[in-house]
Amino acid sequence: MKDYSTKDIRNVVLLGASKSGKTTLAEAMLFEGKVIDRRGTVEDKNTLSDNDELEKLNQRSIYATPLYAEFQNAKINFIDTPGSDDFIGGAYAAFRVCESGVLVINAQQGVEVGTENFLRLADSKKLPLVIAVNQLDSEKADWDAIQNSIKESIGGKAVYVQFPTNPGTAFDGFVDVLTMKYYRFKDANGTREDLEIPAEFKDQAEEARAALIEKAAEFDDALMEKYFEEGELSEEEIHRGLNLGIAAGEAYPVFCVCAKKDIGVKRLLEFVKDVAPAPDVKESGAPSLFIYKNDVEQHLGEVSYFKVMSGTVTSGLDLEDPVTGNKERFSAIYAVAGTKKDAVTSLHAGDFGCTVKLKNGKSNTTLSLPGSGIKYDKIEYPAPKYRCAIKAKVQQDEQKLGDALKKIANSDPTVIVEYSKELRQTILSGNGEQHINIVKWLLNNEYKLDVELFAPKVPYRETITKVATAQYRHKKQSGGAGQFGEVHLLVCPAEGELNTKFKIDGKDTQLNIKTQDITELEWGGKLEFYNCVVGGAIDLGFMPAILKGIKERMVEGPLTGSYARDIRVFVYDGKMHPVDSKEIAFIIAGRNAFREAFRNAGPKILEPIYDVEVMTPAEYQGAVMSDLQNRRGILGTMGADKGFAILKARVPLAELYRYSTTLSSLTAGSATFTMEFADYQPVPGDVQTKLLADYAAAEKDED
Repeated sequence: MKDYSTKDIRNVVLLGASKSGKTTLAEAMLFEGKVIDRRGTVEDKNTLSDNDELEKLNQRSIYATPLYAEFQNAKINFIDTPGSDDFIGGAYAAFRVCESGVLVINAQQGVEVGTENFLRLADSKKLPLVIAVNQLDSEKADWDAIQNSIKESIGGKAVYVQFPTNPGTAFDGFVDVLTMKYYRFKDANGTREDLEIPAEFKDQAEEARAALIEKAAEFDDALMEKYFEEGELSEEEIHRGLNLGIAAGEAYPVFCVCAKKDIGVKRLLEFVKDVAPAPDVKESGAPSLFIYKNDVEQHLGEVSYFKVMSGTVTSGLDLEDPVTGNKERFSAIYAVAGTKKDAVTSLHAGDFGCTVKLKNGKSNTTLSLPGSGIKYDKIEYPAPKYRCAIKAKVQQDEQKLGDALKKIANSDPTVIVEYSKELRQTILSGNGEQHINIVKWLLNNEYKLDVELFAPKVPYRETITKVATAQYRHKKQSGGAGQFGEVHLLVCPAEGELNTKFKIDGKDTQLNIKTQDITELEWGGKLEFYNCVVGGAIDLGFMPAILKGIKERMVEGPLTGSYARDIRVFVYDGKMHPVDSKEIAFIIAGRNAFREAFRNAGPKILEPIYDVEVMTPAEYQGAVMSDLQNRRGILGTMGADKGFAILKARVPLAELYRYSTTLSSLTAGSATFTMEFADYQPVPGDVQTKLLADYAAAEKDED
């Protein structure tokens, strides 16, 4: 392979909704770049991109795959990303290392919810985009409808570089208003004729070129002045103007392609080479790189995929993780095109590559020259939207399951595994049920583990709503030294201003605080503990023991065993024994007095509430709203954005299990959603009654 300098490198992410044809486009780009001499197909399961067994089984992209094309003395690295929201993590990683993107739109569907999601993500990450309208050879391809769809989505930012002459099953060419040529394709292998624009398309071409030049001139005063004076710009000047507009996110050049027949792919690559930005990295200086993807491959072991961020990376180079200080030697480096890996001696700043068998080279890691201190920001992945509990069907396999899940999560950082002490379950989280099913397939087939997935417990909280008092005496005589401790306490909600006047045993009582301890609880909320004992009824030295007993009880609340929170406790009286009073006695007395007072203080179960936002085609809005209400959701604001309905609601976590699957079913897979923890709120009375009954039954079964 030729040695490419930074200025001759382009890094592009391929984006688009499912079935838009990104993988087929990637094959055509590989073919045009002479990386392959025969294009594979998704149907034949022989593409360089969707090369994993799972991808072949599902006939769809599941992982982001790095590829490249050597094209006209430039190297174009591109990453084929999954279109499904369930596998969005690959796109986030690609956004971190690419300077531009190609957004693929299905000519049969126009701008879909998935397309909108990628547009929003690109806008938030300030990633320049080129639009490729694909599958223009399909029977349902409608160029006018496509233009309307794009206009509704991005308005006047669309810049039409090309338009098709005969969209539909006979599609074989297009007019390019940048080069002012008509490109007609003679076969399905990209063989084209460069012709004069036919007379019937001349006026349309002139009109489109004027719009293109005017848009390009917007971003450069000198170009605008020349355009006003001469009414024309050269192709190079148009390139310069569009480069500025694309970089600013104000211009989205639109191209016509049929990836399956390699129509328009070469022109798309030419434009990317000429107009897309080169990597913004330091070509000189200390070598450093960022690992954006980690995988385990059958014949290679662990493979770390990286982008060179500065200097030159060579085989045999020693780098270190600036955070941990771990040293890594690059015994070999490769240029990557899916399963095809070509050994190279060096890679310059901005280029992509991979290496094998690093000791600690995980994704989201910087490696740099020892002592340089170079470190790069990590990829911030989206919050998971699907959670379930997981366990091995055979108890003896639990350790193997933990090890396997750790390896899977290392390769896919959007797979989150955690053991919840509170729920006493291993919780597996991901971007959707399909995502989690892929994890299950890997466990079954690659790790030979039989596992069970089921609804996780809900992390409820317990609190109180009114004032209550209780007293408890712990007395134990079993020969030898005894145990004695008596605690009188009052509890009330930890809200509002601190009040110390209460009615105790029917009498108005003013409590005087001697000492206090306010604890911010690790599970949220707080515990306020006040020592109001007078006359030495309980020595000050026993107060920590009473507090410890209360905290122990709060870890396993009296109602359902859930964490308790937001409670004030006033210890106002008690008794002790000069010989038998010990720390353990006051721990037990404090714990039991708190339990009794809690049960009499209007106890309430709180449940986690999530803010849910759904984006759906308008025709499904009613069904989505009805489903959210059936989940005890409280609908909030409703709006519209670029032809899609936006619904916001507050929904209990207990009602969101498998919501992604239901939403997909309701909307034929065309909607998407986000969810974010909001707060805790009291459960309805009927729900609390059921939770209490379920907990009592579970305790009885354990007995």
